[in-house]
Amino acid sequence: MSRIIREIGSEYNPHELAGYVDKFPKTTILVVGDIILDEYIWGDVNRISPEAPVPVVEVRDETKMLGGAANVVSNIASLGGKAVLCGITGSDDTAREIENRIRSLGFSTGGILAEAGRVTSIKTRIVAHNQQVVRYDRESRRDIRSETAKRLLKIAERYSGVDGVIVSDYGKGVVSGSLMRGLRSLLRKRGAVFAVDPKTGNFEYYRGVDVITPNHHEAGAFCGFRIHDEKTLIKAGRHMLKELNCRSVLITQGRDGMTLFENGGEISHIPTVARKVFDVTGAGDTVISTFCLGLASGMDLKSAAIISNMAAGIVVGEVGTSTVKAEELKKNIHRSLKNSHP
Repeated sequence: MSRIIREIGSEYNPHELAGYVDKFPKTTILVVGDIILDEYIWGDVNRISPEAPVPVVEVRDETKMLGGAANVVSNIASLGGKAVLCGITGSDDTAREIENRIRSLGFSTGGILAEAGRVTSIKTRIVAHNQQVVRYDRESRRDIRSETAKRLLKIAERYSGVDGVIVSDYGKGVVSGSLMRGLRSLLRKRGAVFAVDPKTGNFEYYRGVDVITPNHHEAGAFCGFRIHDEKTLIKAGRHMLKELNCRSVLITQGRDGMTLFENGGEISHIPTVARKVFDVTGAGDTVISTFCLGLASGMDLKSAAIISNMAAGIVVGEVGTSTVKAEELKKNIHRSLKNSHP
């Protein structure tokens, strides 16, 4: 890394970082955004269809997992934190399954609203030999009605004791300018951490937040150029800080780790700790969950980014949306930094 970007991680004390993970159970995060159910159909491919030049998948198993904002909640639960989910579904079996899964985590479903005429988003992935063959989506992407957004904000206002707010934007119509303005007004009174996992096309809504966590494709789309080297990475991070007037920007770069841009001018790079990368599905949810829990538990931006990177390194080694357990994260912290401290 050049002198402009400082590589960090090895100088941090693993015992100190792991100690903050033990504070997660005392932390409550409000998660607002697009609720999705992720479905996986697992199988094997041994032949090509005689009807068309496509593989025939012999199905072995099917699994369903929480996705989108619901997966953020699942990650928070797995890390030992508490969460409240606010979002929109349809009135269908998929919505009921999501609510049952949220309740099984020990959390309330009081923030989930059903909107008439809407279908609950479900993403179905067909996976053969650990390789995703195809994905098909059943969803509604239109904006939620203004009265629904107002009801959602009123529900958010009830949770005065939260330590942080995560907006999980998957572009399904929940996140809007009016919703973000309402949340900003709400948080000014509370002093909670405000974090956003963004969606391309909605960046104008995110101004003034504490942290935004785009991947390098999303950051490049907002800036109007492709991020392909250190120079364009620095240009993008500084542009986002200025244009969005946010406290920090954490740009994730897959196998290349992540880079943290702070409003004070510092730029820090955290190299990936992933030993294998099988599937990046849900990695962004893990990053924003861990980062926000860390900040809300008293960590500084760099420390929170480091443990987020370590959590992401675990989930990308799994096929399918995954979560990280607190003990697993602590072990990864000690394993990754074992040569730096006794």
